[in-house]
Formats: sequence, structure tokens, C-alpha cells
Amino acid sequence: MSGNKKSLLLHSCCAPCSSSVLEKLTENYNITLYFYNPNIMPAVEYKKRLSEQKRLLSVLNIKMIEGDYDNKDFLKAVKGLENEPEGKERCKKCIEMRLSKTAQIAGENKFNFFTTTLSVSPHKNAEMIYKILKEQGEIYGIKPVYEDFKKKDGYKRSLELSKKYNLYRQNYCGCVFLSHAENSSI
Repeated sequence: MSGNKKSLLLHSCCAPCSSSVLEKLTENYNITLYFYNPNIMPAVEYKKRLSEQKRLLSVLNIKMIEGDYDNKDFLKAVKGLENEPEGKERCKKCIEMRLSKTAQIAGENKFNFFTTTLSVSPHKNAEMIYKILKEQGEIYGIKPVYEDFKKKDGYKRSLELSKKYNLYRQNYCGCVFLSHAENSSI
């Protein structure tokens, strides 16, 4: 840990989304990235995103904790919600599952704070994410950092950094239940 910076566990869904968030947060925090995404299917897609995340972190000299990858956890969490549209109850359950685990890991490892890159996506509801961060922080006794990372050109900056680092940019969040029409560039 350098200087007086507080420690932060940052949940990330992919390298492109983490790029601008890391750039912004490294000013004030010692960051460890937590890659926990059992929602990403198929496994080959998960491995590709994980590989890109590791590649970016090696360039930026950021540590990472890799969470377990078991699609059964995701499928159990969203059972009965398979036909929900993007941004509704299925997404809420998926985000709750991932942020609950992030808060748990942050608490167990004595981080000062935790947060997620998910709000950088224009497809994700920042208010819903904030509520989940707050709830999970209270459950696990860890302080959330909340910011709508897409604001102040955060999403635009993630696109620029993706080009700079030649990052693989997926065209869906990872959820196999999205209809083809809903799949658009993240």
C-alpha cells in the first residue's frame, strides 16, 4: 500500500469497463480488482474476457483476485427470470449475486471500500447498482464507493482506452438470456 491511500476492492466485468474506472480511482485508492462473473456464457467468452482483464492489469500493475466461475450459481440466482428484459429483475439478481460476493471478499480481506465497474455501461441502471452496493455493504460491514462512472465522459473514455490498449470489446454483458435484438455493443 502506498502513502495514505485507502484500499478498495473493485469488481470488474471486463477490461474495457474497468479501464476508465481504474484510471479514475487509482488517484485515491490502492486497488485490487475482483473478477467474479459466473453470468458470462459460454465459457470460451469468459476465458477471453478474463485474459483481456489480466492483460490490462499487467500493463497497469494492478493486482487481481479471480472469483470462482460456476454458471450454476448464476442460473440458480435468475431462475424464473429468464424472459425478463435487460435492466429488470434478472439483471438485479445477477448484480446482487456478484456484488454480494465482492462485499464478502472485501470484508474478509479487510479492504476499506468496495465498488464495481458496472455503472460505466450505458446499459446499466446506476441507481439500482447504488442500492445494491449500499445493501451489500451493510450486510458485510464494508463501505461502498458509489459513482456513476459513465458520467463525465467515463464511458467515452473507456472506448478511448480500449482503442489505446487494443482491448477486446464484447457485444453483450455475458447473459445468455438476452434476446438477439437486445445484444448491442457494451
